[in-house]
Amino acid sequence: MAVIHEATLTPGKLDAISAWLPGQPWSAVPAGTTVEQVGRFRFDDPDGEVGVETYLVRAGDGPVLHVPLTYRGAPLAGADAFLVTEMEHSVLGHRWVYDAVGDPVYADVLRRAIATGGHEAELERASGPGTLEKEGRASGDGTEQTSPTVTTADARTDGSVTTVTTDHGTLAVLRVLGGDVPAGATLTAGWGADGSAVVAVLLP
Repeated sequence: MAVIHEATLTPGKLDAISAWLPGQPWSAVPAGTTVEQVGRFRFDDPDGEVGVETYLVRAGDGPVLHVPLTYRGAPLAGADAFLVTEMEHSVLGHRWVYDAVGDPVYADVLRRAIATGGHEAELERASGPGTLEKEGRASGDGTEQTSPTVTTADARTDGSVTTVTTDHGTLAVLRVLGGDVPAGATLTAGWGADGSAVVAVLLP
Protein backbone atom coordinates (compact mmCIF):
# COMPACT_ATOMS: atom_id res chain seq x y z
CA MET A 1 0.00 0.00 0.00
CA ALA A 2 1.41 3.40 -1.01
CA VAL A 3 0.24 6.34 1.12
CA ILE A 4 -0.67 9.40 -0.96
CA HIS A 5 -0.78 12.90 0.53
CA GLU A 6 -2.97 15.67 -0.81
CA ALA A 7 -0.19 18.19 -1.29
CA THR A 8 1.17 21.03 -3.37
CA LEU A 9 4.46 20.24 -5.14
CA THR A 10 6.94 22.85 -6.38
CA PRO A 11 7.94 22.18 -9.09
CA GLY A 12 5.16 19.86 -10.21
CA LYS A 13 6.19 16.35 -11.21
CA LEU A 14 5.40 16.70 -14.92
CA ASP A 15 7.16 20.08 -15.00
CA ALA A 16 10.24 18.46 -13.48
CA ILE A 17 10.13 15.54 -15.91
CA SER A 18 9.66 17.91 -18.87
CA ALA A 19 12.70 19.92 -17.81
CA TRP A 20 14.85 16.81 -17.25
CA LEU A 21 14.05 14.72 -20.33
CA PRO A 22 15.71 16.95 -22.97
CA GLY A 23 19.05 16.26 -21.25
CA GLN A 24 18.62 12.50 -21.72
CA PRO A 25 19.91 11.39 -25.15
CA TRP A 26 17.44 8.50 -25.31
CA SER A 27 14.38 10.74 -24.97
CA ALA A 28 14.58 12.79 -28.21
CA VAL A 29 12.47 15.40 -26.39
CA PRO A 30 13.37 18.96 -27.47
CA ALA A 31 14.05 21.59 -24.84
CA GLY A 32 10.95 23.55 -23.89
CA THR A 33 8.58 20.67 -24.62
CA THR A 34 5.93 19.82 -22.05
CA VAL A 35 5.26 16.10 -21.97
CA GLU A 36 1.89 14.57 -21.16
CA GLN A 37 1.25 11.71 -18.78
CA VAL A 38 -0.31 8.59 -20.26
CA GLY A 39 -0.07 6.53 -17.08
CA ARG A 40 1.68 6.11 -13.75
CA PHE A 41 1.92 3.60 -10.94
CA ARG A 42 3.72 3.11 -7.64
CA PHE A 43 5.61 0.40 -5.81
CA ASP A 44 6.05 0.07 -2.04
CA ASP A 45 9.38 0.58 -0.30
CA PRO A 46 9.34 -2.20 2.34
CA ASP A 47 10.89 0.24 4.83
CA GLY A 48 8.37 2.97 4.06
CA GLU A 49 11.05 5.64 3.62
CA VAL A 50 11.39 6.13 -0.15
CA GLY A 51 8.61 6.98 -2.59
CA VAL A 52 8.81 4.89 -5.76
CA GLU A 53 6.69 6.07 -8.69
CA THR A 54 6.82 5.35 -12.41
CA TYR A 55 5.62 7.84 -15.02
CA LEU A 56 4.75 6.87 -18.58
CA VAL A 57 4.86 10.03 -20.68
CA ARG A 58 4.76 11.16 -24.28
CA ALA A 59 5.82 14.27 -26.17
CA GLY A 60 3.31 14.95 -28.94
CA ASP A 61 2.85 11.86 -31.11
CA GLY A 62 6.21 10.41 -30.07
CA PRO A 63 6.75 7.07 -28.35
CA VAL A 64 5.82 6.42 -24.75
CA LEU A 65 8.80 7.05 -22.46
CA HIS A 66 9.40 5.18 -19.21
CA VAL A 67 10.45 7.51 -16.34
CA PRO A 68 10.75 5.80 -12.94
CA LEU A 69 11.39 8.17 -10.02
CA THR A 70 12.28 7.88 -6.36
CA TYR A 71 11.47 10.54 -3.76
CA ARG A 72 13.70 10.91 -0.72
CA GLY A 73 13.75 13.10 2.36
CA ALA A 74 17.56 13.43 2.22
CA PRO A 75 20.15 13.21 -0.57
CA LEU A 76 21.17 9.73 -1.74
CA ALA A 77 24.94 9.43 -1.34
CA GLY A 78 26.80 9.00 -4.62
CA ALA A 79 23.72 9.60 -6.76
CA ASP A 80 24.22 13.22 -7.89
CA ALA A 81 24.31 12.10 -11.55
CA PHE A 82 20.76 10.76 -11.17
CA LEU A 83 19.18 13.80 -9.49
CA VAL A 84 16.16 14.98 -11.48
CA THR A 85 15.17 17.90 -9.24
CA GLU A 86 14.70 19.08 -5.69
CA MET A 87 11.09 19.66 -4.78
CA GLU A 88 9.07 21.31 -2.04
CA HIS A 89 6.24 19.10 -0.78
CA SER A 90 3.66 20.99 1.27
CA VAL A 91 3.27 18.06 3.69
CA LEU A 92 6.62 16.23 3.67
CA GLY A 93 8.92 19.21 3.15
CA HIS A 94 12.02 19.29 0.97
CA ARG A 95 12.39 16.25 -1.27
CA TRP A 96 15.15 14.97 -3.53
CA VAL A 97 13.83 13.37 -6.71
CA TYR A 98 16.02 10.82 -8.52
CA ASP A 99 16.02 8.95 -11.79
CA ALA A 100 15.19 5.69 -10.07
CA VAL A 101 17.66 3.54 -11.99
CA GLY A 102 20.41 4.93 -9.75
CA ASP A 103 18.57 4.12 -6.51
CA PRO A 104 19.04 0.69 -4.84
CA VAL A 105 15.53 0.86 -3.36
CA TYR A 106 14.06 1.00 -6.85
CA ALA A 107 16.26 -1.88 -8.01
CA ASP A 108 15.05 -3.90 -5.02
CA VAL A 109 11.32 -3.34 -5.52
CA LEU A 110 11.61 -3.73 -9.30
CA ARG A 111 13.47 -7.02 -9.01
CA ARG A 112 10.91 -8.29 -6.51
CA ALA A 113 7.94 -7.34 -8.71
CA ILE A 114 9.43 -9.04 -11.75
CA ALA A 115 10.79 -12.16 -10.03
CA THR A 116 7.70 -12.95 -7.93
CA GLY A 117 4.97 -11.94 -10.37
CA GLY A 118 4.15 -8.86 -8.31
CA HIS A 119 2.16 -5.80 -9.29
CA GLU A 120 1.76 -2.11 -8.58
CA ALA A 121 0.82 -0.87 -5.11
CA GLU A 122 -2.65 0.05 -3.96
CA LEU A 123 -3.00 3.78 -3.27
CA GLU A 124 -4.20 4.77 0.20
CA ARG A 125 -5.23 8.31 1.19
CA ALA A 126 -3.09 9.77 3.95
CA SER A 127 -6.02 11.94 5.06
CA GLY A 128 -8.41 9.10 5.84
CA PRO A 129 -9.81 5.71 4.88
CA GLY A 130 -10.30 4.66 1.29
CA THR A 131 -8.15 4.05 -1.75
CA LEU A 132 -7.46 6.20 -4.78
CA GLU A 133 -8.08 5.24 -8.38
CA LYS A 134 -4.95 4.04 -10.15
CA GLU A 135 -3.69 5.71 -13.33
CA GLY A 136 -1.66 2.76 -14.56
CA ARG A 137 -0.73 -0.81 -13.78
CA ALA A 138 2.27 -3.12 -13.78
CA SER A 139 2.75 -6.86 -13.47
CA GLY A 140 5.73 -9.18 -13.37
CA ASP A 141 5.78 -12.61 -14.96
CA GLY A 142 8.35 -14.34 -12.76
CA THR A 143 7.49 -17.35 -10.62
CA GLU A 144 9.99 -17.14 -7.74
CA GLN A 145 8.51 -17.39 -4.25
CA THR A 146 10.80 -14.73 -2.80
CA SER A 147 13.35 -12.16 -3.96
CA PRO A 148 16.61 -11.34 -2.13
CA THR A 149 17.02 -7.76 -0.95
CA VAL A 150 19.00 -5.62 -3.38
CA THR A 151 21.39 -3.17 -1.69
CA THR A 152 23.55 -1.93 -4.60
CA ALA A 153 22.74 -0.53 -8.04
CA ASP A 154 25.20 0.45 -10.78
CA ALA A 155 23.29 1.95 -13.72
CA ARG A 156 24.70 2.40 -17.24
CA THR A 157 22.72 3.58 -20.26
CA ASP A 158 23.39 2.37 -23.80
CA GLY A 159 20.99 3.73 -26.40
CA SER A 160 17.51 3.55 -24.91
CA VAL A 161 18.21 0.79 -22.38
CA THR A 162 19.62 1.32 -18.90
CA THR A 163 21.34 -1.74 -17.45
CA VAL A 164 21.33 -1.85 -13.65
CA THR A 165 23.87 -4.23 -12.16
CA THR A 166 22.96 -5.22 -8.61
CA ASP A 167 24.19 -7.60 -5.93
CA HIS A 168 21.40 -9.96 -7.01
CA GLY A 169 21.42 -9.96 -10.78
CA THR A 170 21.05 -7.46 -13.60
CA LEU A 171 17.99 -5.48 -14.66
CA ALA A 172 17.35 -3.90 -18.05
CA VAL A 173 15.14 -0.80 -17.82
CA LEU A 174 13.62 0.13 -21.18
CA ARG A 175 13.36 3.90 -21.58
CA VAL A 176 11.57 4.07 -24.95
CA LEU A 177 8.69 1.61 -25.11
CA GLY A 178 7.63 -0.56 -28.01
CA GLY A 179 11.05 -1.68 -29.25
CA ASP A 180 13.07 -4.86 -28.88
CA VAL A 181 12.90 -6.59 -25.50
CA PRO A 182 15.82 -8.60 -24.07
CA ALA A 183 15.27 -12.19 -22.96
CA GLY A 184 14.32 -12.73 -19.33
CA ALA A 185 11.47 -12.33 -16.87
CA THR A 186 9.59 -9.09 -17.51
CA LEU A 187 7.56 -6.28 -15.98
CA THR A 188 4.74 -5.12 -18.25
CA ALA A 189 3.13 -1.73 -17.71
CA GLY A 190 -0.37 -0.84 -18.81
CA TRP A 191 -2.16 2.45 -19.32
CA GLY A 192 -5.51 3.62 -20.59
CA ALA A 193 -7.92 1.08 -22.04
CA ASP A 194 -5.42 -1.02 -23.96
CA GLY A 195 -1.93 0.50 -23.87
CA SER A 196 0.75 -1.88 -22.64
CA ALA A 197 4.45 -2.59 -23.08
CA VAL A 198 7.33 -4.31 -21.35
CA VAL A 199 9.22 -1.73 -19.31
CA ALA A 200 11.89 -3.78 -17.52
CA VAL A 201 13.55 -7.21 -17.67
CA LEU A 202 15.37 -9.31 -15.09
CA LEU A 203 18.16 -10.71 -17.26
CA PRO A 204 18.94 -14.44 -16.99
